[in-house]
Amino acid sequence: MKKMDEMEMLIALKSARIAWLYTVVFLFILVVRDFVAENLFGWAFILLITQNMVLLISQLVLNHRMSR
Repeated sequence: MKKMDEMEMLIALKSARIAWLYTVVFLFILVVRDFVAENLFGWAFILLITQNMVLLISQLVLNHRMSR
């Protein structure tokens, strides 16, 4: 397997960001619909919160490692 060049890495990163944004928007709509219809937060809410917690924590850890 050949190593990706900078253009391919940029395309892959942008695609991952678009996919992440789609997931967040979809889960947010699902959470709002569940809360309005049933007045409760379900698995979609837990997934939305934990996904973003993992993102933020991993960014903090990786930034800390890179700054050392």
